[in-house]
Amino acid sequence: MPRSEDCLTRRMALAAVAAALLPSPANAHPHVFAEARLEVTVAPDGTVEKLAHVWRFDDVFSSTVLMEFDKNGDLKLDQSELDTLGQTISDSIAEYKYFQTVLSDGKEVAMAKPAHLVADFPDNQLLIMFESKPEKPMKLHHKASFGIYDPTFYTAIDYLNDSDMHITGVPKGCTAKVVRPNPDEAIAANQATLTDAFFNDPTGTDMSKIFATRLEVTCSQN
Repeated sequence: MPRSEDCLTRRMALAAVAAALLPSPANAHPHVFAEARLEVTVAPDGTVEKLAHVWRFDDVFSSTVLMEFDKNGDLKLDQSELDTLGQTISDSIAEYKYFQTVLSDGKEVAMAKPAHLVADFPDNQLLIMFESKPEKPMKLHHKASFGIYDPTFYTAIDYLNDSDMHITGVPKGCTAKVVRPNPDEAIAANQATLTDAFFNDPTGTDMSKIFATRLEVTCSQN
C-alpha cells in the first residue's frame, strides 16, 4: 500500500501526467479546486512585509484527504494528523514555489520558504494557511503583481471575489487593482513567447501564470 503522503504528493504535484494527455491549456482540466484569499502587507517604507495566504479546498479533495490522514478512523483529523498533513502539503508544493507568483517590474521575485504551513479542517473542508515574504527587500516601484497559480494545471486555485485579494499599507502614489486575464486575450498578447511546446504540454513551460488572477500594484514614483 502506498503511504498517504505519497498519494497526496501525486494528487497535488503530478499534474503533468493528466495535462500531457490534453492538446491545449483550454482543455487542461484541474482535478483539485480551492478558493483563495490573499493579504499583502506593505511596511511604511514601501517594502513588502509579507503575503498571507488562505486556501479552502473543495469537498471531494477534502474527503480524500480525510480518508488518507485519519489514522485512528474517528472521521476527523486531530492535531497530530493535521500536523502531518500540513508538512506533507508543504513538502509537496515547495518545488513549485508554493504556487506563488510575485513580480516586480516584470521580473520574478524570489520568495523565502514559509516558516510554517498550517492545515485545518473546519466544516469538513481542508483549509491551508501560510505566510511568506521576499528573500530580499522588495520595494514597490513602478509595477508589481502578486498571485497564485499551479504550473501543472492540476490544482485550480482562484479568488472568487476581488475583495479576496487585499493589500494594506499602499504607499502614496500607488494604486492597486485585481486583474482577471481573459484566456484568449492572454494568449494573443503573449503569442510571441508561447512556443509549440507550451501548446503541446503547458505543464512543461511554467507559462500558465499568464492566465492567473493577480493583484497588480502600479506606482507613479520614478
